Amino acid sequence: MASFRGGRDDDGVKPVRSVLARRVRNGVGPMTARNLHGHVVQLLGQRIVSGELKPGEVLPPEASMAEEMEVSRTSLREAMKVLSAKGLVEARPKVGTRVRDARFWSQLDADVLAWRCSSMPTMDFVEKLSEMREIIEPAAAASAARHRTAVQLKRMQAAFDAMEAAPDPESWTSADLDFHEAILAATQNELLISLFSVIESALSSYFTMSAHTASNFKYSLPQHRMVLSAIRDKDAAAAQKAMLKVIVDTRANLSHKRRSNKAR
Repeated sequence: MASFRGGRDDDGVKPVRSVLARRVRNGVGPMTARNLHGHVVQLLGQRIVSGELKPGEVLPPEASMAEEMEVSRTSLREAMKVLSAKGLVEARPKVGTRVRDARFWSQLDADVLAWRCSSMPTMDFVEKLSEMREIIEPAAAASAARHRTAVQLKRMQAAFDAMEAAPDPESWTSADLDFHEAILAATQNELLISLFSVIESALSSYFTMSAHTASNFKYSLPQHRMVLSAIRDKDAAAAQKAMLKVIVDTRANLSHKRRSNKAR
């Protein structure tokens, strides 16, 4: 059974109680029940997704966890409901609440995706997100070329102009996200549009990583210009090809930087 007592648990894992208590002490203003259960969701979710709490592991009884994490049993129950809805835990009669295997997690849930991005090895994250992007974004660019409106094209142009004018990697990343969001919006497909809100945090991490590892964070600007040009011309095949080139070049940049660091 998982331990949440002071010091470290049997596996050397930092206890949740000290982390949560410190966050509450450092908070500004009164901590509401909603904020408390949100903290519990974040802390337990991160520990589960990172593997600190392993599949099949049984969490301590509710009363014990609530006392040791310094939250009410009501807040703890609300947090467990959220984690259960995300597929991370399940309650079983006569057993208690257990951590579920990763195959049951809601992998595209925004929180789960963010926790995975922050905990998985860098290149594992790069490869998996690159593969997902290669499947989705070139087809989305082709669809945008077929369906975009003048207003949507203007939004893409504004995002591209912001990328071109970006003075630093942070500004670049923000504009880059706007550019890719504008393309998904131009597909006129509500399912694809809603997908952006799910993967936004992962893409932000990905774009930030790419911008900071490149010798010139604007290295992919010409490829983005080709995507924009193809969508402007309503050339679906060219837009698809150009978007794939953006993704392949970004993956290559990150992989090359990884190899260079290892060689040092």
